[in-house]
Amino acid sequence: MSLNVPGLIVMAIFYLLILGTGIWASMRSKKVERKCTGSDGMEITLLAGRNINLLVGIFTLTATWVGGGFILGIAEAVYNPTLGLVWALMPVPYVLTFFLGGFFFAKPMRENKYVTMMDPFQIKYGNVLSSLLIFPALIADVLWVARTLVSLGGTMSVILDLHYVYSICISSVVAIIYTLLGGLYSVAYTDVIQLILIFLSLWICVPFMMTNPNSMDITLTAFNETFQAPWVGKLELRDAGKWIDDFMVL
Repeated sequence: MSLNVPGLIVMAIFYLLILGTGIWASMRSKKVERKCTGSDGMEITLLAGRNINLLVGIFTLTATWVGGGFILGIAEAVYNPTLGLVWALMPVPYVLTFFLGGFFFAKPMRENKYVTMMDPFQIKYGNVLSSLLIFPALIADVLWVARTLVSLGGTMSVILDLHYVYSICISSVVAIIYTLLGGLYSVAYTDVIQLILIFLSLWICVPFMMTNPNSMDITLTAFNETFQAPWVGKLELRDAGKWIDDFMVL
């Protein structure tokens, strides 16, 4: 299989679009920083001056959680004959997490002008315990970024027949550049573009999947033994503890 040149051109346009959006957002953040006399540069960079509008906030919050790893992870869990839909847990606990954060954390954090989730713990328990608390979160974030980059690289290697290492390196460089230039402003506005593209691209895939000769009626494969075990999956009583554990972790 040779390099997919049209696909490569489309990906180049995508990266230029993301980088251009990030640079535009960085220029906007500089203007905001000049206007905000009460906020320091660090608050503008990390929190966009606490001035992200509702629509952009919803987009960037969703895009932070819903990415390549999220989509591919759910698809793999549903397709796996030993798992199925009942084990594709991510969407439900993620939604509950948003509600819990909104109901219990958002208001006091805004009122007290905290910068990170660790600030209230640091104030109450001191530096040592808050450092211990942040360590697992740090490891989780590092692994999250790695998983996202690997899922992107794996996808690109299938589509373009390009080694996944190149995709990972290019993606990392683009993300680092626009984040360093514009901080949260750049991240938020590039998230808007990426989430719109994810939504449109997934719907574009639907007619190709439905017309594929390997596709069957979803109602037939949901509960019947066709190509493999039903994709709905099943939960045995002996596995309930693991299911609850996975749910609570997410």
